[in-house]
Amino acid sequence: MTRKALDLTTALRPRLPSPLRPVEDERFSRHGIRLLLKRDDLIHPDLPGNKWRKLAPNLHAAAGRPLLTFGGAYSNHLRATAAAGRLLGFETIGVVRGDELASRPLNPSLTQCAADGMHLLFVDRATYRTKDDPEVLAEILRSVPGDVYVVPEGGSNARAAQSCAALGRELRHLADVVAVACGTGGTLAGLAAGLAPGQHAIGFPVLKGGFLATQIRGLQDEAFGGQAGDWSLDDRFHFGGYARTTPALDAFADDFEARHQLPVERVYVAKMLYGLTTLAADGALPPGTAVAAVITGQGSSR
Repeated sequence: MTRKALDLTTALRPRLPSPLRPVEDERFSRHGIRLLLKRDDLIHPDLPGNKWRKLAPNLHAAAGRPLLTFGGAYSNHLRATAAAGRLLGFETIGVVRGDELASRPLNPSLTQCAADGMHLLFVDRATYRTKDDPEVLAEILRSVPGDVYVVPEGGSNARAAQSCAALGRELRHLADVVAVACGTGGTLAGLAAGLAPGQHAIGFPVLKGGFLATQIRGLQDEAFGGQAGDWSLDDRFHFGGYARTTPALDAFADDFEARHQLPVERVYVAKMLYGLTTLAADGALPPGTAVAAVITGQGSSR
């Protein structure tokens, strides 16, 4: 049977290109730096930011088949995938890192996934770490009936990176530096590829480990045939690891919200904005620099 690709633009009506808005913030302006916010969080209420950009090409490829993907207990990617399944009427399976009994009662993120119809499949951490091994993946798939389309953790694959290049193209010649928070690296891989020569993309990893550069290079090799664009990583601002925060980060995010009437998502966006503020204060961004900060998520989730 031939499957028909979904017309996502008609079905979901994303707001593209997303707005680019200048903001006045003396922590930047006193150093001669102009701050712009790329409001990818406004693309779609249920699939905001890089979740739309990375999921859309994979939803096209799945063409209505059940979609299986991976994430931790607080995964924004799982939540967006579940929402897409509800909105478009296809099955979703979320492979969740961790023991099911230890995860009960479900946290608000997984509760929303379940409410949107996602079947949650819990696997132990050792299995999850080896999920990309073909034999381990095959064992997981044996527990799921039917023909499913598999999307990697965070939605980051070659299709996603190619799609995220549109984010870079939307920002061509509009900023000198473009900043984005990084989980699995797919957004930065594509963003950098879409920028014009002379623009620099900087990623702020939200996980510890120092593994992301290799992963991004691998994604760019697969998506673009080699390294694409000028990019770098600053891994000083993970605040202890994924979904972890500190009183200082929370205070910063609360202050940024109050200054700019912008809900600051804590897992990704707050860390990126904190990092940019630090770079400005340290003189790492020369006077006259225009910086675009990509707002990839919504809400002040803690």
